Amino acid sequence: MNKIILIVTIALIGISSNAQQTGTLLYNWQDTTLMGSWAYNNTYNECWGLEVNGSEIAIIGSTDGTHFFDVTDPANATQVAYVAGTYQGGGVIHRDYHDFQGYLYVVCDEGSSSTLQIIDISTLPDSVTTVYDSNALFTKSHNIYIDTATAKLYACASNTAMDVYDLHIPTAPILIYSYNGVGHVHDAFVRNDSAYLNCGNDGFRIMDFSNVNTMGDQPTLLGSLTSYPDAGYNHSGWLSDDGAVYVMQDENHGYEVKILDVSDFNNISVLSTFSSGVDPQSMAHNGIIKGDNLYIPYYHDGLRVFDISDPTNPIQTWEYDTYAPSSHASYKGAWGVYPYLSSGNIIVSDMQTGLYIIDVTSGTAHTIEKNLKPSIYPIPATNHITITNNTANNFTLYNSLGAKLMDVAISKNQTTIKRGNLANGLYFYSLNKGGEQIESGRVLFE
Repeated sequence: MNKIILIVTIALIGISSNAQQTGTLLYNWQDTTLMGSWAYNNTYNECWGLEVNGSEIAIIGSTDGTHFFDVTDPANATQVAYVAGTYQGGGVIHRDYHDFQGYLYVVCDEGSSSTLQIIDISTLPDSVTTVYDSNALFTKSHNIYIDTATAKLYACASNTAMDVYDLHIPTAPILIYSYNGVGHVHDAFVRNDSAYLNCGNDGFRIMDFSNVNTMGDQPTLLGSLTSYPDAGYNHSGWLSDDGAVYVMQDENHGYEVKILDVSDFNNISVLSTFSSGVDPQSMAHNGIIKGDNLYIPYYHDGLRVFDISDPTNPIQTWEYDTYAPSSHASYKGAWGVYPYLSSGNIIVSDMQTGLYIIDVTSGTAHTIEKNLKPSIYPIPATNHITITNNTANNFTLYNSLGAKLMDVAISKNQTTIKRGNLANGLYFYSLNKGGEQIESGRVLFE
């Protein structure tokens, strides 16, 4: 129990005070004639990026198919190609993309007729050619990842928890292994046969697939993490360039992003946790690390960029909100991000408002007033909490569903809030000044 308490205490460390910049919108595309999904009314899903023949290409999926844009000059960006999805319409929620050796690989996670598509992208920005469109290998997959070093494609939540395909002939994938060590793998990051697996309710695993070249071989478990702060539905993650840090997101409203030390597979630990700082119910989606920066699309909160050069103290540096409504109770807003274009421009997809090209090298500065450590103690608490923030004039407490449980005016001096009849568990607080939130975090009662 002491170990769990220590980790939760770490989780309550906030984002340092810093000047944050709002990025500059360079281009936005949406097609209002396309229908939204029946489940979430999302017309759009994942995005991806390419550089082909000197041009920067942005890709976004929709309920209709896959759209290609030449964004080399964002002011004059235009759609240059389109490939219809094998399955189309209101049943489509997810598409996913990765490229390898001049081909784009496309999957969809809905419909009995959805399929793997392989698209020749070598003639962009002029055109594309679909060279493979078949459900012979699988009809659907939630996400894919390609380990370019070993020419293997990992199809997550497909025929099995995760299927591994050989891509030495890029247009003719061959199934070499089906992994069923967990209920399912939601997403994966793979480098040189080391697969970092986000396994939904089964947590996080690292597997070695180097010996898996025939259906008879077995991967090796290198490490795992199933108990950690805000453990929920382990959704996705990304590995740092040096392989020492892995950042992962649990797809639950109000759960924080985790930065892991994975330098020792036998001793994986949580270095820090953090949120967008916008709302107690905010939820991160598909984050990507580039250098010292972490790019996260947040449902409702848009793009958020964090400096993780010190992984124990992530600092939010940039933001751009792609979705105006303020309610965080559903799955709407930013979905995907791609930060690898040579220009430095960032591709973002929003479920309702389409494709964005954003500049995060110049913008409008504003200050995030966050404390390095919470202004509330003790953590965890038993009968009461004490607030030491001398600028806040209001304290609000929410449960895990976002329902307001307390709304208390506080003074500039030290203030004590009694627990009352609250049950044991994790709660969310907001400290406000003049109606503006200046600090948020979590309170654990036990």
